[in-house]
Amino acid sequence: MPHSPLSFKLITFFHLLLTLSGASLAAVGHHRRPRFSPHNYRDALAKSILFFQGQRSGKLPPSQKMAWRKDSGLFDGSTMNVDLVGGYYDAGDNVKFGFPMAFSTTMLSWSVVEFGGVMRDELNNAKEAIRWATDYLLKATALPDTVFVQVGDANKDHACWERPEDMDTPRTVLKIDRNSPGSDVAAETAAALASASIVFRTSDPSYSKLLIKRAIRVFEFGDKYRGSYSNGLKDFVCPFYCSFSGYQDELLWGAAWLHRATKNGSYLNYIQENGQILGGGELDNTFGWDNKHVGARILLSKAFLIQNVKSLRDYKGHSDNFICSLVPGAPFSSAQYTPGGLLYKMGDSNMQYVTSTSFLLLTYAKYLTSAHTTAHCAGRTITPNALRAIAQKQIDYLLGENPLKMSYMVGYGGRYPQRIHHRGSSLPSIAEHPAKIDCSSGFSAMDSNSPNPNVLVGAVVGGPDQNDGFPDERSDYEQSEPSTYINAPLVGSLAYFAHSFGQL
Repeated sequence: MPHSPLSFKLITFFHLLLTLSGASLAAVGHHRRPRFSPHNYRDALAKSILFFQGQRSGKLPPSQKMAWRKDSGLFDGSTMNVDLVGGYYDAGDNVKFGFPMAFSTTMLSWSVVEFGGVMRDELNNAKEAIRWATDYLLKATALPDTVFVQVGDANKDHACWERPEDMDTPRTVLKIDRNSPGSDVAAETAAALASASIVFRTSDPSYSKLLIKRAIRVFEFGDKYRGSYSNGLKDFVCPFYCSFSGYQDELLWGAAWLHRATKNGSYLNYIQENGQILGGGELDNTFGWDNKHVGARILLSKAFLIQNVKSLRDYKGHSDNFICSLVPGAPFSSAQYTPGGLLYKMGDSNMQYVTSTSFLLLTYAKYLTSAHTTAHCAGRTITPNALRAIAQKQIDYLLGENPLKMSYMVGYGGRYPQRIHHRGSSLPSIAEHPAKIDCSSGFSAMDSNSPNPNVLVGAVVGGPDQNDGFPDERSDYEQSEPSTYINAPLVGSLAYFAHSFGQL
């Protein structure tokens, strides 16, 4: 039944009062979706998922929509007599780095676990993106006490500017095992497999069981043979994806996901016994492909807030500390923002921290709302709606509400980056230029000021500098390169806002 103009005004005023008073609409049993939204979050959601098709390695399926991409890396793993075909290229190059690929998979899965219920038509597309990764991770973990963690030589790959379909650089295969451990990448891989098992639990139970069984085995290996993969493989994985934060955060993160996926008490015991040793209470507040501490805290806080697992009470406090670091003006606030309001952590691929932090804000707000409680910052109450408002400001900035009026998602909005740092996007497609473009010949395209000929729809680039500036230069990989781990957590946030504004 439609509201009269007067009743609509009263509802709007009531909504404003609740917001100003810090009350949650959900807490009073009424949640009205706003009629208007500044962005088409549903369109952005679809494009954020489609992006992953542009990063695919291997034999592409008939359903491939990013048509300018073709098959690549069809013999990956053959030098070690293993099948490592498939998976994703992490960013604008042609290397398959297992560490960030696993993290991207975990975050895609977490996006679906928390917000898949409102994704509607995009849910199957998100699941397809996850499965492209997990099929590969199952191959990479097929041998006991072994994880194949990289395909490609990054130094030699970066010395070329080639389409993935043309690449002729060495497809070097790297692995961790008992003699060269990598607890960080093993535990992250276990987290990816465990979180994905939740995603497929109903729609594909047999696949889900395969994923969780493998996750358990890989975590046991990573926990038993401890060490950072950067130690044994330093010459290949550094400085690209060194494990700067160590492996303790991944062990806590992996155990948290196994606990959530299995409900097995042994993982709760592991967390209770090892949580502090593994850094559960540290005050670091950066969440990304390297450091998982904050993500683990938020994830574990749910068990206390909703399942009332009292032994995990401290993770509510640890999560609040993270929230307090982000809220401008709150006690212990330490986050930096650009003049235009974007969270700013560092110059290299800053947008990854924007998307991951926004996702954590929305997820924690969901947990707090379910538990009918709030976050606390030295006596100041922070409501779930306040967290959602911070997250929305970040996502809206990304989509174009910024000083440059530029969307940082390729293909979304009227103005977006044209010269992204991405080999396949910047070089002519196979259809346009069937002949091979060799290693050095491609640099003429890299150095060109022309827009990329192939639009990598949905790609989110590293983003603006600390003063909201963005040169849109292809050579500027810090600001102009997209990556899977920028997009993965964004999927969940866009699903939430698309639903909240009645677009899904």
